[in-house]
Amino acid sequence: MIKLFGIETEYGIIREDLEVEAMDHVVESMELVRSYLSKPFRQEWDYGAEDPRLDARGFRAGSLAQDEEEAAFEIADRKKPFSFHEMKSDLTLSNGARFYNDHTHPEYSTPECRSLKELVIHDKAGERILQECANRRNAWIGGPAVQLYKNNTDFHGHSYGCHDNYLVPRSIPFNSIASGLTPFLVTRQIFAGAGKVGIDTPDGYQRGVFQLSQRADFMEVEMSVDTMHRRPIINTRDEPHADRSKYRRLHQILGDSNLSEISTTLKIGTTWLALRLIEKGDIPEAFIISEPVSTLHEVSLDTTCKKPIRLKNGQNLSPIDHQRLYLNAAVKAFGHEDDPDTKWVLKTWEEVLNDLESHQERLTNRLDWVAKKWLLQTFVDSEKTDWSDIRLTAIDLEFHNINPDRGLFISLEMSGNMERLSGEQDIKEAIHSAPENTRAAIRGLCVERFNEQIHLMQWERIIFKNGLFKKELDLNNLFDPEEIAAMKNRLNQLSDAAQFFS
Repeated sequence: MIKLFGIETEYGIIREDLEVEAMDHVVESMELVRSYLSKPFRQEWDYGAEDPRLDARGFRAGSLAQDEEEAAFEIADRKKPFSFHEMKSDLTLSNGARFYNDHTHPEYSTPECRSLKELVIHDKAGERILQECANRRNAWIGGPAVQLYKNNTDFHGHSYGCHDNYLVPRSIPFNSIASGLTPFLVTRQIFAGAGKVGIDTPDGYQRGVFQLSQRADFMEVEMSVDTMHRRPIINTRDEPHADRSKYRRLHQILGDSNLSEISTTLKIGTTWLALRLIEKGDIPEAFIISEPVSTLHEVSLDTTCKKPIRLKNGQNLSPIDHQRLYLNAAVKAFGHEDDPDTKWVLKTWEEVLNDLESHQERLTNRLDWVAKKWLLQTFVDSEKTDWSDIRLTAIDLEFHNINPDRGLFISLEMSGNMERLSGEQDIKEAIHSAPENTRAAIRGLCVERFNEQIHLMQWERIIFKNGLFKKELDLNNLFDPEEIAAMKNRLNQLSDAAQFFS
């Protein structure tokens, strides 16, 4: 299994100078994305290559649960003086990332990365890029009106996502992935959750509790191709963005948007090892959870992480011990490897599970939800209030603000109270430069050097057009670092994209 992963993050956006009813989230998201540009927007992204109805279980869905809502959006959008592509304002950046308006949210997709540290650095680069765009937009508005939140709920029944993606061989049966990964994802939230005040229910928002995950309330089914309604634990969308005969892209939508670099790295790293276990056939029936969806909600509401969950074989054990089943299997299968990522994940996974069991306070500088709970508990104690206090929701929201003058997590990080894996210079470089050993480096280089000749682009191909010249650069199978380096070296020697094909 090739080590290749990426993160897509939808950001919450508000205009503080406007009443809620007066703000057009579509326009504001579009304007934020366009603030990245120093020249007019030009359509490049190839939406014709995407089909969200293709299902990994072997069929194409006739309809999606969100069709009715999207139809309503389309009718409303017709009244706006923008075309579909203008509203999307889809950009491919020189660092290989994708930045666009996902209708009511700006979305940043990292480039493909081959190491966990590289992924964390590019995830952080995304935060800096979006905040710089907010600064430019606010300079145009004339005040700090636009604020961005790397979170997953507006506390009014709406949720927006953070999707983790993995390249996996198509030779692994999808039912093996679903059965082996579902239980893992149910309990992954004990270290990957972002923390949340209150509960979103069909009857409305309820105060008075703190839970591990922001997305758990919105997960309704075990498997589905849908992403906006009937949200699943396992998303079955089949868009590999690679050679379909060889690969599939596992696109997971249930994760929270993490600010902690440790939470992000553990979330992706442990999932990658779980997928490798599935590839080896090392996920026994004893790991399977009896009722995954209801258990997902129950686990999120248990901040002790010790309330027993029921497995399909009738056994009861804590979420911590359930994660240890996967950890122990991974240690047995991969503990001998010299790969730095594998070593870090196995070591940190064990440390975090042990601290969750006995010393949660030790994780205040490592995990999002523990840091947030500590911050909120400090407020509750100092104000002599309780967890139903309406002010806690505002504090929760500001925890995720990526504005360094406002964000509470960023304040903890800047004061040295959050453990980091990235360096500031690394992040600055990642704002402009793609990972050198992935095909993102080719996309980024072409954007930087041959942008005026790019006609259409997707993750896996670039179509150049200039007069009668029209050629496609196929990246479907470009995963070998040596081949990537050779192509990059050749492109660097050219003054015109057409020369590559001559």
